[in-house]
Order: sequence, then C-alpha cells, then structure tokens
Amino acid sequence: MRDSFEQRQGDTAGRIGQLTVPRAGVTVETPALLPVVNPNVQTISPARLQSEFGAEILITNSYIIRKTEELHEQALDVGLHEMLDFSGAIMTDSGSFQLAEYGDIDVTTTEILQFQKDIGSDIGTPVDIPTPPDVSREQAEEELEITEQALADAEAFDAGEMLVNAPVQGSTYPDLRERAARHADATSLDVFPVGAVVPLMNAYRYDDMVDAVAAAKRGLGADCPVHLFGAGHPMMFALAVAMGCDLFDSAAYALYARDGRYLTVRGTEHLEDLDYFPCSCPVCSSHTPDEVRSASNADTERLLAEHNLHVTFAEIRRIKQAIRAGNLLELVEVRARGHPAMLDGYRALLDHADQLEESDPAAKGSFFHVSHESAKRPEVRRHHRRLARLDLTAYDSVLLTEGGTPSESEYDAVWKVVPPFGPFPGALSDTYPLNAQVPNRLDDAARMAAAEGVSALVADNPDVSFTLAYDDWSDAALDSLSDSVALDPLSSVSDSLEDDDA
Repeated sequence: MRDSFEQRQGDTAGRIGQLTVPRAGVTVETPALLPVVNPNVQTISPARLQSEFGAEILITNSYIIRKTEELHEQALDVGLHEMLDFSGAIMTDSGSFQLAEYGDIDVTTTEILQFQKDIGSDIGTPVDIPTPPDVSREQAEEELEITEQALADAEAFDAGEMLVNAPVQGSTYPDLRERAARHADATSLDVFPVGAVVPLMNAYRYDDMVDAVAAAKRGLGADCPVHLFGAGHPMMFALAVAMGCDLFDSAAYALYARDGRYLTVRGTEHLEDLDYFPCSCPVCSSHTPDEVRSASNADTERLLAEHNLHVTFAEIRRIKQAIRAGNLLELVEVRARGHPAMLDGYRALLDHADQLEESDPAAKGSFFHVSHESAKRPEVRRHHRRLARLDLTAYDSVLLTEGGTPSESEYDAVWKVVPPFGPFPGALSDTYPLNAQVPNRLDDAARMAAAEGVSALVADNPDVSFTLAYDDWSDAALDSLSDSVALDPLSSVSDSLEDDDA
C-alpha cells in the first residue's frame, strides 16, 4: 500500500482523498487543481494563487527552468519554493511536453529527476513518451516500452522525500493503457498521470478520453492517485472525477485569458461576445464586460485569468460537495447537457457502469432519474445482480406491479416494480436506490431497464410463476420478457396496493 494517498469518501469512481506530500510538509485534499505556472510569464503570481484562490499545489516546468540560464541559477541557489514564492506543494514536469511538441530534448530521466530534486521539487516527473492518439499500434507499443524504461530509471533514482510520477501512456489502445497502468502500479512510484489526452480534449473527443481513463483505472490500485495530465477546462472536471481522476493541471486559465476567452462550466465564451457576465465571482460582480474590454491589454488578461481561476476552483469545490452528498452523477448529467461532446463522454462513462459499480457506495441519499441515460447508471446494474440474492423458493406465484391492482387474482407475494430498477419487495421501498425520484412521464429506456430486472428475477427463479402488471410499456420492453411471464395491463396508474399486499 502507498502511504502517500488515502481515500476518505467516494461516489461512483470519484473520491475525496488526501495526498501527503512529505517534502513540502503538506497534505493536499483531492480532487485538486494544479494551476500551471510558466516560470517566465506569471499571469497570476503563485502567492496569489495560494492566498486568494486556495491553491494547495501547482505545477511548473523543470525543463524550461533548466534550459533558461537565469532561472536555472536562481532555482539552484534559492530553491523552487522561494523562487516562485509558494509554500504549498510543487510538481514539476520533465520536458515530455516539449518532446511531444518539438520531437527531441537533451535530457534523460535520471538527469531531469536529479535537477528536480536539486531545485526542491516536491513531485518530480520522468521523461516519458506522450504517444498521441490514433497512431499505429506498432508505434504505441514501441513508445510504451521507452516509457516503461523511463519508469524503471525513475524507480532506481534516489528521490529522497520527493514523490515521483509514473505516467500511464498507450495512446488510444485500451489494452495498452491497462497494461501500462499495471506496470506503473507495480513500481514503487507515487502519482499516476494519464498522459497524452490533451489532443483528445482539444478535439472534444471526451468519449475517447473516458475510455482511456477507464482502461488506466482498471490497471491501477485504489491507493494510486490519478492525475489527468493537461485537463484544465472546468466543463469536464465532473466527468473525469466520476471516472476516478484526482488531480488536474490547468494552463487554460491563463492561455484562454490571453486569447480573450472566458471560461464557464458549460463551455467557453469570447469576451467580445458578452453583454453580461453569467457569474458572481469577484471579477464578474465588480466589472461589466465593457469595463474589462476597455482596460489595458495586461489588465484585461489578468481579469479574465482571475475569473477563469475562480470558476475553475469553484467547480472543484462543487464536485467535492457532490461526492459528499452522493449525487456526483447528477452533476455529471447537468454538465453533459452543456455540449454534445460532453454527452458523448457521459454515455461513454456509463458504458463502464460495471467497472464504476465496483467502487460506487451502496448507500447514498436519493437516486434521481432525469434522462434515459439514468437507466444505465451503476446502481441499476447493481440492483439487477442483487436480485439473485432474494429467495423466492417459498412462493408458487408472484405479482410484479408498477403500483396498481390489475385483477382479483391471488398471489403468494406481491412485489413492486419501479423503472429503471425493476422488481423488489415492498419492504425495500425506502432503501437506496429504490427510493428513487422518478418522473411521471418515463422514457422507454427506464422501462427497458426495468424489463431487464424482471428478466433477471425470472431467470433466477424458473419454478415460480410471475405476472407483470404494467402501465404503458412499449412493445420492445414487453417483447424482451420471457414468454413465461403473464402480462396484465393496469387499468389505472392511480390505483395502489393495500399496505398488507406490499
């Protein structure tokens, strides 16, 4: 078990955790945002990032510092923390980004880790190969071998109290991502960035990003803090946290500000297009768009960067509260409606429902069915599997009903049917998730999922006679049931069973 990371609370695969960074003498609560600090151009000073925005950890580029003579000497002389004026934890990148952008760098893993250690980095990074999406499998495998050698070099390096990243590569090949993650997990390294996903996010391929993270998570243990390298837009944080990511680094707050772009949790706006600020952060509550546009270029950039940071940190706090409340997927659902590509990402997330269910808490507050995607949530899959635990051997006939009285026939037992879960004993009505809040105007996906629950119960109890009393189910949902299930349409959805029938 790794001593540096501890999960304190979870929802879906998302978690609130504590990352202990011994060299900095701090413990960072996750999910956490690492603002990217360019050592040459500081739009917002690290001291302000800490005091005004609550940053506990940041990331800067040790390769740039090493290659810039003045910064090189200063960092070695006074140390990274004093040079940046930041008392929290500092992670340093190795130059892998420059390697991806320009094709070559003149430093080895051992050399860059030694430099990171010498300048006082708290979390260092080896020189891995960030293999881009959609390359040939041959290239992905060859470059993964180079990355695995970099991890071996990093593991052999005496890092002292400095934590060391173990990047997980593999391009868009899920099996290679999972293999890379298992290899990284088997090392003694400390933090596990999922690398080379920036091109996917830049192309709005959030579904492919989810698949890459899901594959990496399958290979990583629960004690592995996961960093989604280069993920800086608040629009996608909830989705990534629900998939199991703990750390995010954002240069977007500054880069977007430089380009006149204004971040929101639904996407990106251009300052020139705004008549009103849809935000109540300190910048937006004290300035109008005209005032920000009329400021000097430097002040406009600074104000936009400040807003971008406020909205980004606010989203991290919102996600933590959703984990505490047990409604993280409801937040993901809301964010998914902000952009079609985010909806693709959410649907991809639910394609991994069985994997998510392994870490999803069995008890929460309430389940909200708010779209047809809700029928694929992990809680629904869990309920269908748990039906096999219920013993019906004492019964010859069981009525499964959506809530009304279909006929005067007598049954040995009467169970409720609530889409999307399907059947369950009435005594469980007040337990999570069967106390679900479900709309009156249900979509067919909910009833198809309920039919899957009925089918699971029937298959596990072949000697019991089942009758389904239903209201307004589609032919597809009814046709999916076994011919052995008797069908009895309800005459009125307002009828209800007597308490002693439940």
